[in-house]
Amino acid sequence: MTSQGTAGQQDGTTADKPAKTVKCVVWDLDHTVWDGILLEDGEAPLRPGLREVIVELDRRGILHSIASRNDHDAATAALRRHGLLDYFLYPQINWNAKSSSIRSIATSLNLGLDAFAFVDDDVFERGEVSFEIPELLVVDAAEAAGLADRPEFSPRFITDDSARRREMYLADQERTRVEKEFTGPQEAFLATLGMTLTIHPAQEEDLRRAEELTVRTHQLNTTGYTYSYDELDAFRRSDTHELLVARLEDRHGPYGTIGLVLLAKDRDAWTVKLLLMSCRVMSRGVGGVIINHLRRRAREAGVRLLAEYLPNGRNRMMLITYKFTGFRQLPGEDGPTLFEADLTDVPGDPQYLTVHAPTGAEAAVRTPTGEDGER
Repeated sequence: MTSQGTAGQQDGTTADKPAKTVKCVVWDLDHTVWDGILLEDGEAPLRPGLREVIVELDRRGILHSIASRNDHDAATAALRRHGLLDYFLYPQINWNAKSSSIRSIATSLNLGLDAFAFVDDDVFERGEVSFEIPELLVVDAAEAAGLADRPEFSPRFITDDSARRREMYLADQERTRVEKEFTGPQEAFLATLGMTLTIHPAQEEDLRRAEELTVRTHQLNTTGYTYSYDELDAFRRSDTHELLVARLEDRHGPYGTIGLVLLAKDRDAWTVKLLLMSCRVMSRGVGGVIINHLRRRAREAGVRLLAEYLPNGRNRMMLITYKFTGFRQLPGEDGPTLFEADLTDVPGDPQYLTVHAPTGAEAAVRTPTGEDGER
């Protein structure tokens, strides 16, 4: 195990790298979810095995949506009759190009296009999507009943958070609806949510979700390092590292585990080896709050706070977050970019957010053992 985890495994050649898991399946409807053409056949029955596949993938935390050329009202009514309507987030049932519909879904879910699979019976439609979005996995509808058996649809762990992922996205949709109707500044809206952020040392039961976050999260990941369950467990037990998890909830319900921090701790400096946030909390200002929590703790401990950053083409927001929370870049050209935090003037937490986080003696602080045997 190295402190950089599997950062060097991005080419996918390492045998023990976790298989890339699809995060959302986008379904065509006619001759795919159901047999026949709805507008011609009326009562189009579900294709054999499709209900079971949709339910099972949902249980695994894989989301579903729709990109279908169809009449919106008729298709929605049919999905409701089949008891499947609630499984599909941000369905695009219209006459647009399906690649355009998928891009709209990706924007709404705040997921990268390489996290999607598209299922359609029509070779032309599959070709159009594959040409426009080559990073997406395209599947023939004839193979749809076997999706649950494929490695791309089989996450290593099924956590409490992943099993409730659709529920949490539905809560996000309600938050978005309320926000659009709200008139006033952003901070005033956030104050209406009654948000509570909890930061605590990772426990064994947190490790599955922690591994899932490192594998799934790219946009809001400061280094792109990925760590296995065993590596994270070793960091959790280490005297020279600290692994923190963050959870968020508000009046609409829990967001689940939305943040992960890995600190490497020397006598004179702590280094943030990994800071990642769920894309679902991008607009909540939580990343800055977590960083300021680390700054305060480092100041109390009398150590420097350093942070590594590796660009991956999608995580520039994390670079901006560091710069806006008092970090300056240190000279050096090899390896990751290294920043150091200014610890002289750390702002308090925003009034719209209640934070529960250990500080000082309450924190599960592990530092290298001194000559006197004390920590």
